[in-house]
Amino acid sequence: MVVSCLVASGEVHGQESTGTLAEAMAEHMDGAQPSRDQFTNPAPRRGANVLGAVGDSFRLLTMQHAIRIGFQEKTRRELDGPFFKDYANSVRVPHTWGDGDGWVVNYLGHPAQGATSGWVWINNDPGAEQATLGLSRRYWTSRARALAWSAAYSTQFEIGPYSEASIGNVGLDPKTTGWTDYVATPLGGFAMIIAEDAIDQHFLVWLERRTRQKPLRAIVRSFATPNRSMANLASGRWPWHREGRPLGELGRRPRNEFITTQAEPVAPRGTAVAIGAPAPEGLVIPER
Repeated sequence: MVVSCLVASGEVHGQESTGTLAEAMAEHMDGAQPSRDQFTNPAPRRGANVLGAVGDSFRLLTMQHAIRIGFQEKTRRELDGPFFKDYANSVRVPHTWGDGDGWVVNYLGHPAQGATSGWVWINNDPGAEQATLGLSRRYWTSRARALAWSAAYSTQFEIGPYSEASIGNVGLDPKTTGWTDYVATPLGGFAMIIAEDAIDQHFLVWLERRTRQKPLRAIVRSFATPNRSMANLASGRWPWHREGRPLGELGRRPRNEFITTQAEPVAPRGTAVAIGAPAPEGLVIPER
């Protein structure tokens, strides 16, 4: 009798409060628990890490100058002589479009530099990496900021204190300067960033859903998006890094995945129900 009263009492109170309590718990969980899918539903946006972008850009510049000094004899030759005088004479306003380099260097190599420096900014702009290629304002705003950073980086690389003009005296000969470096580098890099976004979201994601081989994923990521890979190295990451998308995430079913189908509620173990009494409405008592 006592048990029956307790169950009946619980049923009445449950009918009055269960809905409100469940809704409150659901609202709390939705607000407090971070999304399981960070790629499509990233964390709230924070301000860009400008100092981080400066540091990563400095590392990228160092990598570029190390390659120039290591592989270009003319750069090593120009290291001799009065530094400040030669640097001042190398900084000049271009009067022609071309700078004496070939088509491949001007329209593939320089845009690749623009894309890499743009990715450096994206790496330090929270939420920008997860922005999906499309017509959203968020995506194009983040890529426009990357374009601006790429233009600033390109200008520094040409005539800044840590540049081709200061290391190698490029520009001392007027024929070695041209507007192509200031225009094609950031604009071409902008186009390459969009192309790599498309490759990543439409090809790499498709591939990773069909293979669990982490080495294969890492290799394909690194070579299919080379500018992003170089920026990752400058940011102290592995070349194949993707924010919110580890190598082993796609291609397997997430653990404890929630099933979004309607199901009857089942009474938990230990639920007290009087013998012979009907179960509370909507509650299923599992058979032993």
